[in-house]
Amino acid sequence: MSRLWEVDLLRGIAIILMIIFNYSFALYYLNIFTLGGGFLYWYVFPRFIGGMFIFTAGLSLTLSYVKMRNDIHRKFFSRGLKIFIYGLLITAVTYFTFPEAFIIFGILHFIGASIIIGQFFLKYKRLNLILGLWLIIIGFYLQDFRFDFSWLLWLGFIPKGFFTFDYWPILPWFGVTLLGIFFGNMLYKKGKRNFKIKDFSNNFFVRILTFLGRNSLFIYLIHQPLLIIILLALGFRIF
Repeated sequence: MSRLWEVDLLRGIAIILMIIFNYSFALYYLNIFTLGGGFLYWYVFPRFIGGMFIFTAGLSLTLSYVKMRNDIHRKFFSRGLKIFIYGLLITAVTYFTFPEAFIIFGILHFIGASIIIGQFFLKYKRLNLILGLWLIIIGFYLQDFRFDFSWLLWLGFIPKGFFTFDYWPILPWFGVTLLGIFFGNMLYKKGKRNFKIKDFSNNFFVRILTFLGRNSLFIYLIHQPLLIIILLALGFRIF
């Protein structure tokens, strides 16, 4: 089964938006350049971007499920564990470089965990819609509270005084994964497009974005180190 260009396109758009935001935040945090934007830019925008990645990851699980024939659970577990380990590497790097805000459970930790957990929801349809919406509501409700313990930080119970560069807990974001699975099952039954769409896959700009989408993990891993290298080359003091 060939890749669905519109899914890669969505992921490619998300990676461009992610780079824009992460670079602007890094320049702000390092006191190099301050960009305005207020609540919409600094709070809503990054969550919209992350939500695009998470929704697409859930949708892609349904497509991968159709392709797999044997050892399905082992393959999903292996894929999720691999991404989670990348997240742990980012934890280690940020711990030594920015210990005051190092990443404990960021987007890669979450996506790795959601792949492992999400495989058990792939056969369901309306349940994913209902449960997904409830998890989102519960998760955003929890964000108004702070707790005296940290061992459930990964779940969405934010401890007092907690600050990190990247935080994507199970609640509410696994709800978005379930919505991705729901729409994946609805729009791509048996891995095939269940709706009509004009083919833009040969458009020059679409081809660039789909290329970025197919390589989003690699781009995510290198984009921040690349920025640091550029800033160091320009003579900025980072650490």
